[in-house]
Amino acid sequence: MADAKSVKRLRLTELSHCAGCAAKLRAGDLQKILGGLKSSRGPQALVGFNTNDDAAVYRLTPGLAVVETVDFFPPVVDDPFQFGAIAAANALSDIYAMGAKPLFALNLVGFPDSLPMSVLSKILAGGQSKVDEAGISILGGHSIRDPEPKYGLAVTGVVDPKKVLTNAGAKPGDVLLLTKPLGTGIATTAIKRGVASKQLSKRVIALMSTLNRASGEVFASGKFKVNALTDVTGYGLLGHLLEMMTGAKTRAAVDLERIPLIADVPGLAEAGVVPGGTKSNLEHVKKKVRFPKGLPEAIQWVLADAQTNGGLLASVPARDALKALKALEKVGVDAALIGEVQAGRPGIDIIG
Repeated sequence: MADAKSVKRLRLTELSHCAGCAAKLRAGDLQKILGGLKSSRGPQALVGFNTNDDAAVYRLTPGLAVVETVDFFPPVVDDPFQFGAIAAANALSDIYAMGAKPLFALNLVGFPDSLPMSVLSKILAGGQSKVDEAGISILGGHSIRDPEPKYGLAVTGVVDPKKVLTNAGAKPGDVLLLTKPLGTGIATTAIKRGVASKQLSKRVIALMSTLNRASGEVFASGKFKVNALTDVTGYGLLGHLLEMMTGAKTRAAVDLERIPLIADVPGLAEAGVVPGGTKSNLEHVKKKVRFPKGLPEAIQWVLADAQTNGGLLASVPARDALKALKALEKVGVDAALIGEVQAGRPGIDIIG
Protein backbone atom coordinates (compact mmCIF):
# COMPACT_ATOMS: atom_id res chain seq x y z
CA MET A 1 0.00 0.00 0.00
CA ALA A 2 1.38 3.41 -0.99
CA ASP A 3 2.10 6.03 1.66
CA ALA A 4 0.55 9.50 1.64
CA LYS A 5 3.65 11.23 0.23
CA SER A 6 3.85 8.95 -2.79
CA VAL A 7 0.16 9.41 -3.48
CA LYS A 8 0.60 13.19 -3.67
CA ARG A 9 3.04 12.63 -6.53
CA LEU A 10 0.63 10.27 -8.30
CA ARG A 11 -2.21 11.70 -10.35
CA LEU A 12 -5.34 9.57 -10.11
CA THR A 13 -5.90 9.61 -13.88
CA GLU A 14 -2.42 8.16 -14.41
CA LEU A 15 -3.84 4.85 -13.18
CA SER A 16 -6.61 5.07 -15.77
CA HIS A 17 -5.99 3.64 -19.23
CA CYS A 18 -8.91 5.57 -20.68
CA ALA A 19 -9.31 8.93 -18.96
CA GLY A 20 -11.69 11.11 -20.93
CA CYS A 21 -13.50 8.31 -22.76
CA ALA A 22 -15.34 6.55 -19.89
CA ALA A 23 -13.79 3.25 -21.05
CA LYS A 24 -16.88 2.14 -22.97
CA LEU A 25 -16.69 -0.71 -25.45
CA ARG A 26 -16.94 0.44 -29.04
CA ALA A 27 -20.56 0.75 -30.13
CA GLY A 28 -20.10 -1.49 -33.17
CA ASP A 29 -18.39 -4.22 -31.15
CA LEU A 30 -21.08 -4.13 -28.48
CA GLN A 31 -23.88 -4.36 -31.04
CA LYS A 32 -22.30 -7.46 -32.58
CA ILE A 33 -21.97 -9.15 -29.19
CA LEU A 34 -25.48 -8.34 -28.00
CA GLY A 35 -26.95 -9.27 -31.37
CA GLY A 36 -25.63 -12.80 -30.93
CA LEU A 37 -27.20 -13.31 -27.52
CA LYS A 38 -30.55 -15.02 -27.05
CA SER A 39 -32.62 -13.42 -24.33
CA SER A 40 -35.93 -14.78 -23.10
CA ARG A 41 -38.18 -11.84 -22.37
CA GLY A 42 -41.64 -11.97 -20.84
CA PRO A 43 -44.41 -9.40 -21.21
CA GLN A 44 -43.39 -7.68 -17.96
CA ALA A 45 -40.03 -6.64 -19.49
CA LEU A 46 -40.89 -3.27 -21.04
CA VAL A 47 -37.40 -2.08 -22.03
CA GLY A 48 -34.27 -4.16 -22.62
CA PHE A 49 -31.05 -3.77 -24.61
CA ASN A 50 -32.62 -4.22 -28.05
CA THR A 51 -32.92 -0.44 -28.57
CA ASN A 52 -29.72 0.48 -26.67
CA ASP A 53 -31.80 2.39 -24.15
CA ASP A 54 -30.49 3.93 -20.93
CA ALA A 55 -31.95 1.47 -18.42
CA ALA A 56 -34.02 -1.69 -18.10
CA VAL A 57 -37.70 -1.36 -17.21
CA TYR A 58 -39.75 -4.21 -15.70
CA ARG A 59 -43.46 -3.92 -14.90
CA LEU A 60 -44.40 -5.11 -11.40
CA THR A 61 -48.07 -4.08 -11.40
CA PRO A 62 -50.32 -2.26 -13.89
CA GLY A 63 -49.32 1.05 -12.28
CA LEU A 64 -45.72 0.39 -11.22
CA ALA A 65 -42.51 -0.56 -13.02
CA VAL A 66 -38.98 -0.88 -11.68
CA VAL A 67 -36.14 0.83 -13.56
CA GLU A 68 -32.61 -0.53 -13.22
CA THR A 69 -29.26 0.79 -14.44
CA VAL A 70 -25.57 0.33 -13.71
CA ASP A 71 -22.62 2.51 -14.67
CA PHE A 72 -19.00 2.77 -13.54
CA PHE A 73 -15.67 3.89 -15.02
CA PRO A 74 -12.05 4.83 -14.21
CA PRO A 75 -11.07 8.36 -13.11
CA VAL A 76 -11.69 11.24 -15.50
CA VAL A 77 -10.27 13.79 -13.03
CA ASP A 78 -7.55 13.58 -10.38
CA ASP A 79 -9.46 14.79 -7.33
CA PRO A 80 -10.99 11.66 -5.74
CA PHE A 81 -14.02 13.44 -4.29
CA GLN A 82 -14.81 15.05 -7.64
CA PHE A 83 -14.34 11.71 -9.41
CA GLY A 84 -16.81 10.05 -7.06
CA ALA A 85 -19.35 12.83 -7.53
CA ILE A 86 -19.07 12.71 -11.32
CA ALA A 87 -19.38 8.93 -11.48
CA ALA A 88 -22.45 8.94 -9.24
CA ALA A 89 -24.14 11.75 -11.16
CA ASN A 90 -23.45 9.88 -14.40
CA ALA A 91 -25.09 6.68 -13.11
CA LEU A 92 -28.13 8.53 -11.78
CA SER A 93 -28.61 10.18 -15.16
CA ASP A 94 -29.88 6.96 -16.74
CA ILE A 95 -32.82 6.88 -14.33
CA TYR A 96 -33.79 10.45 -15.17
CA ALA A 97 -33.42 9.67 -18.88
CA MET A 98 -36.23 7.11 -18.57
CA GLY A 99 -38.63 9.59 -16.97
CA ALA A 100 -38.23 7.70 -13.70
CA LYS A 101 -37.60 8.51 -10.04
CA PRO A 102 -34.55 6.96 -8.32
CA LEU A 103 -35.17 4.94 -5.13
CA PHE A 104 -31.76 3.75 -3.92
CA ALA A 105 -28.26 2.89 -5.13
CA LEU A 106 -25.46 0.37 -4.61
CA ASN A 107 -21.75 1.25 -4.81
CA LEU A 108 -19.48 -0.47 -7.35
CA VAL A 109 -15.76 -0.22 -6.57
CA GLY A 110 -12.50 -1.40 -8.11
CA PHE A 111 -9.48 -0.22 -6.13
CA PRO A 112 -5.71 -0.82 -6.35
CA ASP A 113 -3.21 -1.70 -3.63
CA SER A 114 -1.09 1.24 -4.83
CA LEU A 115 -3.45 3.80 -3.26
CA PRO A 116 -4.33 4.33 0.42
CA MET A 117 -7.84 3.76 1.69
CA SER A 118 -8.14 7.50 2.36
CA VAL A 119 -8.42 8.01 -1.41
CA LEU A 120 -11.26 5.49 -1.60
CA SER A 121 -12.98 7.22 1.32
CA LYS A 122 -12.94 10.48 -0.63
CA ILE A 123 -14.27 8.78 -3.79
CA LEU A 124 -17.15 7.28 -1.83
CA ALA A 125 -17.82 10.60 -0.10
CA GLY A 126 -18.08 12.26 -3.50
CA GLY A 127 -20.55 9.64 -4.66
CA GLN A 128 -22.53 10.00 -1.44
CA SER A 129 -22.80 13.75 -1.95
CA LYS A 130 -24.63 13.27 -5.27
CA VAL A 131 -26.84 10.50 -3.95
CA ASP A 132 -27.80 12.81 -1.07
CA GLU A 133 -28.56 15.55 -3.60
CA ALA A 134 -30.81 13.12 -5.49
CA GLY A 135 -32.71 12.48 -2.25
CA ILE A 136 -31.97 8.75 -2.02
CA SER A 137 -29.67 6.39 -0.10
CA ILE A 138 -26.79 4.01 -0.84
CA LEU A 139 -27.83 0.68 0.70
CA GLY A 140 -24.81 -1.52 -0.09
CA GLY A 141 -22.45 -2.41 -2.90
CA HIS A 142 -19.56 -4.55 -4.07
CA SER A 143 -15.80 -3.99 -4.23
CA ILE A 144 -12.83 -5.78 -5.77
CA ARG A 145 -9.09 -5.22 -6.00
CA ASP A 146 -8.20 -3.75 -9.36
CA PRO A 147 -4.96 -2.16 -10.64
CA GLU A 148 -7.13 0.56 -12.24
CA PRO A 149 -9.48 2.41 -9.86
CA LYS A 150 -13.11 2.35 -10.90
CA TYR A 151 -16.27 3.65 -9.31
CA GLY A 152 -19.96 3.91 -10.09
CA LEU A 153 -23.42 2.92 -9.00
CA ALA A 154 -26.19 0.46 -9.66
CA VAL A 155 -29.37 2.50 -9.31
CA THR A 156 -32.96 1.32 -8.86
CA GLY A 157 -35.88 3.58 -9.69
CA VAL A 158 -39.62 3.45 -10.33
CA VAL A 159 -41.96 4.77 -13.00
CA ASP A 160 -45.55 4.40 -14.11
CA PRO A 161 -45.42 1.87 -17.00
CA LYS A 162 -47.58 4.23 -19.07
CA LYS A 163 -45.13 7.09 -18.55
CA VAL A 164 -41.82 5.43 -19.45
CA LEU A 165 -39.73 7.67 -21.71
CA THR A 166 -37.59 5.61 -24.08
CA ASN A 167 -35.08 6.61 -26.76
CA ALA A 168 -37.19 5.09 -29.55
CA GLY A 169 -40.38 7.16 -29.81
CA ALA A 170 -39.29 10.18 -31.86
CA LYS A 171 -41.75 11.27 -34.56
CA PRO A 172 -41.40 13.35 -37.73
CA GLY A 173 -42.16 16.97 -36.87
CA ASP A 174 -40.53 16.78 -33.43
CA VAL A 175 -37.77 19.15 -32.39
CA LEU A 176 -34.60 18.09 -30.57
CA LEU A 177 -33.65 19.69 -27.24
CA LEU A 178 -30.23 19.33 -25.57
CA THR A 179 -29.69 20.37 -21.95
CA LYS A 180 -25.87 20.56 -21.67
CA PRO A 181 -23.04 21.69 -23.97
CA LEU A 182 -20.73 19.16 -25.63
CA GLY A 183 -17.04 18.64 -25.04
CA THR A 184 -16.38 16.95 -21.69
CA GLY A 185 -14.35 14.11 -23.22
CA ILE A 186 -11.98 16.45 -25.02
CA ALA A 187 -11.83 18.76 -22.00
CA THR A 188 -10.94 15.97 -19.55
CA THR A 189 -8.27 14.75 -21.96
CA ALA A 190 -6.86 18.29 -21.92
CA ILE A 191 -6.89 18.22 -18.12
CA LYS A 192 -4.99 14.93 -18.09
CA ARG A 193 -2.40 16.28 -20.54
CA GLY A 194 -1.96 19.45 -18.51
CA VAL A 195 -3.11 21.78 -21.31
CA ALA A 196 -6.50 22.83 -19.91
CA SER A 197 -6.93 26.29 -18.45
CA LYS A 198 -8.14 26.62 -14.85
CA GLN A 199 -11.34 28.15 -16.16
CA LEU A 200 -11.99 25.20 -18.47
CA SER A 201 -11.20 22.67 -15.75
CA LYS A 202 -13.61 24.33 -13.34
CA ARG A 203 -16.33 24.56 -15.98
CA VAL A 204 -16.14 20.94 -17.16
CA ILE A 205 -15.98 19.50 -13.62
CA ALA A 206 -19.07 21.52 -12.71
CA LEU A 207 -20.93 20.25 -15.78
CA MET A 208 -20.02 16.60 -15.18
CA SER A 209 -21.01 16.88 -11.51
CA THR A 210 -24.40 18.44 -12.19
CA LEU A 211 -27.29 16.02 -11.79
CA ASN A 212 -29.77 15.72 -14.63
CA ARG A 213 -32.48 15.64 -11.99
CA ALA A 214 -33.99 19.05 -12.77
CA SER A 215 -34.28 18.47 -16.52
CA GLY A 216 -35.37 14.86 -16.01
CA GLU A 217 -38.20 15.92 -13.72
CA VAL A 218 -39.32 18.56 -16.22
CA PHE A 219 -39.45 16.04 -19.06
CA ALA A 220 -41.31 13.55 -16.83
CA SER A 221 -43.76 16.15 -15.50
CA GLY A 222 -46.44 15.51 -18.12
CA LYS A 223 -46.88 19.25 -18.68
CA PHE A 224 -45.95 18.73 -22.34
CA LYS A 225 -45.46 15.77 -24.66
CA VAL A 226 -42.07 14.02 -24.81
CA ASN A 227 -41.84 11.38 -27.52
CA ALA A 228 -38.27 10.22 -26.81
CA LEU A 229 -35.57 10.88 -24.23
CA THR A 230 -31.98 9.77 -23.71
CA ASP A 231 -28.81 11.12 -22.15
CA VAL A 232 -25.66 11.95 -24.09
CA THR A 233 -22.81 9.94 -22.60
CA GLY A 234 -20.06 7.66 -23.90
CA TYR A 235 -21.14 7.47 -27.54
CA GLY A 236 -21.42 11.23 -27.95
CA LEU A 237 -24.22 13.33 -29.40
CA LEU A 238 -24.01 11.64 -32.80
CA GLY A 239 -23.98 8.12 -31.37
CA HIS A 240 -26.92 8.59 -29.02
CA LEU A 241 -28.92 10.61 -31.55
CA LEU A 242 -28.35 7.88 -34.13
CA GLU A 243 -29.67 5.29 -31.64
CA MET A 244 -32.73 7.49 -31.18
CA MET A 245 -33.31 7.79 -34.91
CA THR A 246 -32.70 4.09 -35.52
CA GLY A 247 -35.18 3.08 -32.82
CA ALA A 248 -37.85 5.36 -34.28
CA LYS A 249 -36.97 4.75 -37.94
CA THR A 250 -36.64 8.49 -38.49
CA ARG A 251 -33.96 10.97 -39.56
CA ALA A 252 -32.54 13.98 -37.71
CA ALA A 253 -31.60 17.35 -39.20
CA VAL A 254 -29.28 19.15 -36.80
CA ASP A 255 -28.30 22.82 -37.03
CA LEU A 256 -24.56 23.00 -36.39
CA GLU A 257 -24.71 26.61 -35.18
CA ARG A 258 -27.30 25.79 -32.52
CA ILE A 259 -25.33 23.01 -30.83
CA PRO A 260 -23.91 24.34 -27.52
CA LEU A 261 -20.19 23.68 -27.04
CA ILE A 262 -17.90 24.14 -24.06
CA ALA A 263 -15.61 27.10 -24.73
CA ASP A 264 -12.05 26.13 -25.78
CA VAL A 265 -13.09 22.61 -26.85
CA PRO A 266 -13.09 23.22 -30.64
CA GLY A 267 -9.59 24.70 -30.39
CA LEU A 268 -8.37 21.74 -28.36
CA ALA A 269 -9.80 19.36 -30.96
CA GLU A 270 -8.01 21.25 -33.72
CA ALA A 271 -4.80 20.80 -31.71
CA GLY A 272 -5.37 17.04 -31.60
CA VAL A 273 -6.43 16.82 -27.95
CA VAL A 274 -9.02 14.11 -28.58
CA PRO A 275 -9.63 10.87 -26.62
CA GLY A 276 -9.57 7.54 -28.42
CA GLY A 277 -13.20 6.87 -27.55
CA THR A 278 -14.28 10.00 -29.39
CA LYS A 279 -12.42 8.96 -32.54
CA SER A 280 -14.01 5.50 -32.34
CA ASN A 281 -17.44 7.10 -31.98
CA LEU A 282 -16.97 9.14 -35.14
CA GLU A 283 -15.77 6.12 -37.09
CA HIS A 284 -18.84 4.16 -35.98
CA VAL A 285 -21.44 6.74 -37.09
CA LYS A 286 -19.76 8.18 -40.21
CA LYS A 287 -21.69 6.07 -42.71
CA LYS A 288 -25.03 7.34 -41.40
CA VAL A 289 -24.15 10.99 -40.83
CA ARG A 290 -24.00 13.61 -43.59
CA PHE A 291 -21.66 16.46 -42.75
CA PRO A 292 -21.49 19.78 -44.61
CA LYS A 293 -18.87 19.71 -47.34
CA GLY A 294 -15.51 20.81 -45.98
CA LEU A 295 -16.48 20.57 -42.30
CA PRO A 296 -13.18 20.18 -40.39
CA GLU A 297 -12.61 16.79 -38.81
CA ALA A 298 -12.01 18.54 -35.49
CA ILE A 299 -15.65 19.72 -35.43
CA GLN A 300 -16.82 16.22 -36.34
CA TRP A 301 -14.86 14.94 -33.34
CA VAL A 302 -16.60 17.44 -31.07
CA LEU A 303 -20.01 16.23 -32.26
CA ALA A 304 -18.97 12.62 -31.57
CA ASP A 305 -17.13 13.44 -28.35
CA ALA A 306 -17.51 10.83 -25.60
CA GLN A 307 -19.35 12.61 -22.80
CA THR A 308 -19.38 11.91 -19.08
CA ASN A 309 -22.74 12.78 -17.53
CA GLY A 310 -23.72 14.83 -20.56
CA GLY A 311 -27.10 16.45 -21.00
CA LEU A 312 -30.48 14.97 -21.75
CA LEU A 313 -31.55 14.83 -25.39
CA ALA A 314 -35.31 15.03 -25.94
CA SER A 315 -37.57 14.67 -28.95
CA VAL A 316 -40.58 16.93 -28.38
CA PRO A 317 -43.48 17.89 -30.68
CA ALA A 318 -42.74 21.29 -32.25
CA ARG A 319 -45.94 22.74 -30.77
CA ASP A 320 -44.59 22.02 -27.26
CA ALA A 321 -41.05 23.31 -27.83
CA LEU A 322 -41.54 26.75 -26.31
CA LYS A 323 -43.37 25.34 -23.31
CA ALA A 324 -40.56 22.84 -22.75
CA LEU A 325 -37.82 25.47 -23.02
CA LYS A 326 -39.61 27.78 -20.58
CA ALA A 327 -40.13 24.94 -18.09
CA LEU A 328 -36.44 24.03 -18.28
CA GLU A 329 -35.37 27.65 -17.91
CA LYS A 330 -37.55 27.96 -14.80
CA VAL A 331 -35.51 25.24 -13.04
CA GLY A 332 -32.18 26.69 -14.16
CA VAL A 333 -31.53 24.50 -17.21
CA ASP A 334 -30.19 26.35 -20.26
CA ALA A 335 -31.45 24.02 -23.00
CA ALA A 336 -30.90 24.46 -26.74
CA LEU A 337 -33.16 23.57 -29.65
CA ILE A 338 -30.63 21.92 -31.97
CA GLY A 339 -32.69 20.40 -34.77
CA GLU A 340 -35.73 18.47 -35.86
CA VAL A 341 -36.90 14.95 -36.63
CA GLN A 342 -37.90 14.12 -40.20
CA ALA A 343 -39.22 11.13 -42.10
CA GLY A 344 -36.55 9.16 -43.92
CA ARG A 345 -33.89 6.51 -43.63
CA PRO A 346 -32.44 6.45 -40.09
CA GLY A 347 -29.49 8.79 -39.92
CA ILE A 348 -28.38 12.36 -39.23
CA ASP A 349 -27.94 15.39 -41.46
CA ILE A 350 -25.71 18.13 -40.04
CA ILE A 351 -26.79 21.48 -41.46
CA GLY A 352 -24.52 24.50 -41.38
